[in-house]
This record gives sequence, C-alpha cells and structure tokens, in this order.
Amino acid sequence: EKIGSEEALALRGKAAVANARLAYAAYQEVFVGGDRYEELKADGARVQRPLWASTGVKNEEYSDTLYVTELVAPNTVNTMPEKTIDAVADHGVISGDMVSGRAGEAQEVFDKLDALGMDLPDVFIVLENEGVEKFEDSWSELLKETQSQLDSAAK
Repeated sequence: EKIGSEEALALRGKAAVANARLAYAAYQEVFVGGDRYEELKADGARVQRPLWASTGVKNEEYSDTLYVTELVAPNTVNTMPEKTIDAVADHGVISGDMVSGRAGEAQEVFDKLDALGMDLPDVFIVLENEGVEKFEDSWSELLKETQSQLDSAAK
C-alpha cells in the first residue's frame, strides 16, 4: 500500500544514484587520505578509479542524461551507450562534482525505501544477478563474434 504513496513516488529514480554515491564514499575512504593506500602509493600503487558502467537510462520517464550528469565526480570513469553520449553532447548540463560529500543524502534515500517496506537486500541480489547475466551474455557474444571473424580470416 505504501508503494504507490506520494513518498514512494518521490523516490523513483533515486536509488541508483544514491547507491553510486555511497560506493564513491567508500572509494574515498580507501583512496583519498587512507593510511594504507598512502603506504601503497609510496611504493608506486595507482588509484583505482570507480567505473559507472553502461549509464544509459532505460526508463523513458527519466532524463536521458540522468546517470551521467548526476554521477560526475573526480577520478571516475563513465561508460555509456552512443545514444547517451549524443544526448549529453546535445543537451546535458554538467555542473561539476555531483557525488562527493553526498553520502548522507544518499543514505537517506535507502532509509526511506526501507521505511516503505522495500526488501533492499533482495533487490540488490536480483539486480546484481541480472547485471552479471547481462555482462556474461555480452562476453559470450563478443567471444562468438571474435571467433567468427578469426574463422573468416583464416579462409
């Protein structure tokens, strides 16, 4: 009954960005001023950069640049479909770092979802499994296409 409520509808499209912001905060704990990383850096280690992968928008009700403009942060990599690149080039508004220092705000999104009765651990498991399956499918398709090209070249 709470799912269609005003509070619930106000959270639509917020969880993915909130999750990325929390992940970035965890990244900063390790790589920005973390004692252990500073030791490793002194020995030549390089910063691992967070990757926002395949940031195209699937829900047509959201801005087609949402996961690009909302995830701008230092030392990140954003891979996106060509359609999203074109949208950002055409009408995306990049307003600088939209991630750093926003972990508290991001946690509030998850606290509100939890209060609405969302089974967040289950949602995370489902999304992770679906994501892994998509990457596995893409990898299999790449291997198949590569083998086909190699076979054609060998003839």
